[in-house]
Amino acid sequence: MALASLARRKGYLLSRSFSNQTSEALRYSLSLTSFSRGFASSGSDDNNDVVVIGGGPGGYVAAIKAAQLGLKTTCIEKRGTLGGTCLNVGCIPSKALLHSSHMYHEAKHAFANHGVKFSSVEVDLPAMMGQKDKAVSNLTRGIEGLFKKNKVNYVKGYGKFVSPSEVSVDTIDGAKTIVKGKNIIIATGSDVKSLPGITIDEERIVSSTGALALKEIPKKLVVIGAGYIGLEMGSVWGRLGSEVTVVEFASEIVPSMDGEVRKQFQRTLEKQGMKFKLKTKVVGVDTSSGGVKLTLEPAAGGDQTTLEADVVLVSAGRTPFTAGLGLDEIGVETDKGGRILVNERFATNVPGVYAIGDVIPGPMLAHKAEEDGVACVEFIAGKVGHVDYDKVPGVVYTHPEVASVGKTEEQVKTLGVEYRVGKFPLLANSRAKAIDDAEGIVKILAEKETDKILGVHIMAPNAGELIHEAAIALQYDASSEDIARVCHAHPTMSEALKEAAMATYDKPIHI
Repeated sequence: MALASLARRKGYLLSRSFSNQTSEALRYSLSLTSFSRGFASSGSDDNNDVVVIGGGPGGYVAAIKAAQLGLKTTCIEKRGTLGGTCLNVGCIPSKALLHSSHMYHEAKHAFANHGVKFSSVEVDLPAMMGQKDKAVSNLTRGIEGLFKKNKVNYVKGYGKFVSPSEVSVDTIDGAKTIVKGKNIIIATGSDVKSLPGITIDEERIVSSTGALALKEIPKKLVVIGAGYIGLEMGSVWGRLGSEVTVVEFASEIVPSMDGEVRKQFQRTLEKQGMKFKLKTKVVGVDTSSGGVKLTLEPAAGGDQTTLEADVVLVSAGRTPFTAGLGLDEIGVETDKGGRILVNERFATNVPGVYAIGDVIPGPMLAHKAEEDGVACVEFIAGKVGHVDYDKVPGVVYTHPEVASVGKTEEQVKTLGVEYRVGKFPLLANSRAKAIDDAEGIVKILAEKETDKILGVHIMAPNAGELIHEAAIALQYDASSEDIARVCHAHPTMSEALKEAAMATYDKPIHI
């Protein structure tokens, strides 16, 4: 029987492990939930069992799951289209452009190696943007269809608490309405983090939203911030012809990434033409009709330099979006970073009010928000929810992609446990060589005594697809030998994971 099913049948609460940064969120006792209104408590006949504020990945999934569990549910979304930042101006449109730009780059630089030649290759940017918008439109309509199928009431407008059980909504057509709920879930996501002295106008200085809708390919693009979003958008425009420079205050790109993999990843991006200015801060920005001039300074202080660009992308992280929700009025507590504090059942300090996704501590990832939404609703319905933040995979969707799950080698060293490392380069993988796309590595960390897998890191084409075998292995405490003894089809990229597993507990075959 699956572990999660067994836990539900026996009523055990599976661990929701937080990192050190998120431990503050657990300071509330589980006893808080005994004061929750519960979906069977008294209220007016038109009361919802569940009201969800926000229709992003966490919110719409929570709403659908609540309806599937038999709870009367309403979802309030200010944007007027479902899917949140991820679907409308984030994950999905960026992946569409990453794919389109990769196809262009391959046609221009790689197809000839495979005997496919063109007299010329051109970018039709409006058509590329149209393909992106078509994908977004189809998916948003699909979620609305799921709402209808599951009988979720959908209110388009901006919601604000007027009491712990009532939300006032200014609808997008100018009306006002009150939505009542016995349990209210805050799923309002996050917003772009601003930087002092830098005003985003979405023309010369853009957020990730603006970077997805540029009218022309900039000759020079400066990206402030070397995280997931900055590197992905830098890759899009770099492939289409922009000269891309990434400015990062820290000493390394993607600080959460395994150090060894990070170094190889940075070298690969540099080979692709991306430039990096690490340990550097932006101290001034001068915008004109001709472009942007940035004044830079070493993070530790020193002589200033200037850098010119046609467009500057500000990609310095995101911050929880709670503005105008009325949280102070009803007494919902937040931490210094503006994140809503919740207990293990996603309950805030206000009875009947819950929060999930980017507005609470933890990684700001769409798939994490979805898991939050399902677990939160399960708790409300009297069931057992489960999210294990230690085993949430993360992916950088460049080419090659970088995907990770579990602990980095730096984190394992901090734990003080003895461990083994198994690695396998894609250069030794037959499928990667056959398609002439062999830049990458698979790295596995396992406890020395038990061989239990602690972390897996993959840099490879479609690493985001490969990582889930590792995620399942971690979820069920598998060993590297467990993976190594599973027959993997040949020739596949997945064989690199098998070989890395063999290298962890014994020896690989093909290197």
